[in-house]
Amino acid sequence: MGRKRRSDLIAAKVDTGLAEVSPDPDRPRSYTLLVDGAPQSHVDLADPTHLEFEYVRRFAIVVDLVAPSGAPLRVLHLGGGALTLPRYVCATRPGSTQRVVEIDAALVELVRRELPWPADPRLRVRVGDARAVLGSSPDAGYDLIVADVFAGARTPAHLTSVEFAAEAARVLRPGGTYLVNIADGPPLGHARAQVATVRSVLPEACLIADSAVLRGRRYGNLVLVAGRTQLPVADLIRRTAGDWFPGRVLYGADLDRFAGGARVVGDAAARPSAPPPPGTFGVAI
Repeated sequence: MGRKRRSDLIAAKVDTGLAEVSPDPDRPRSYTLLVDGAPQSHVDLADPTHLEFEYVRRFAIVVDLVAPSGAPLRVLHLGGGALTLPRYVCATRPGSTQRVVEIDAALVELVRRELPWPADPRLRVRVGDARAVLGSSPDAGYDLIVADVFAGARTPAHLTSVEFAAEAARVLRPGGTYLVNIADGPPLGHARAQVATVRSVLPEACLIADSAVLRGRRYGNLVLVAGRTQLPVADLIRRTAGDWFPGRVLYGADLDRFAGGARVVGDAAARPSAPPPPGTFGVAI
């Protein structure tokens, strides 16, 4: 059951903590979803193509480039939040078949009630563990898999291993694309290990992030793009450089140097991603 904390903020206890739906003071019908003070999603109910978070904008650039404009895709979203990217796909690629996996049933109901997503029969939300659902998915079933799973502000350990990446590779069609949101800070040990781990099963890869994050100067999000076939790197570079939040694209020898001999992570050695530094998201309300 949600409860009001001030006239403009909705707070509710969910399975994974305290969720808050906070209106955006600068945009009508726009909201930020936070869990235990960590921003999870931003949605604009009037315009699903308006994207505030820089890593989601980079996800969207990839969505725009992996197939001809407007062509429908089969997409598996591991991690739901407020369904920002699924809403974007509905708007830009009508007719797409999308499955969203979210472990927090109470969070799904909060979002359904307060931030309802489009009534599209091809968009389905399933409550469950991302790895379990991935493991039960058919071979070569999806054009795009998006891994954006956090418990609080950390990716769970069982979603960082090569065994997990291999399941994603199995479920992708041969020309499909795997997108991973990696949160890390200096010295970027988790991000380097994730690059090595995913590339061991999906060798065509690039990494997109803010220059300061790539240089290890601050904590932030890095988007790993991977597949079996050549990526549209030139277009990714152009679009990323021209975005509201300009970033860099590492690929080829630059990505080799970034990974820097990092080891592939197996289930036995897997650990959650690094926690954000204190104060990264400000003071929780």
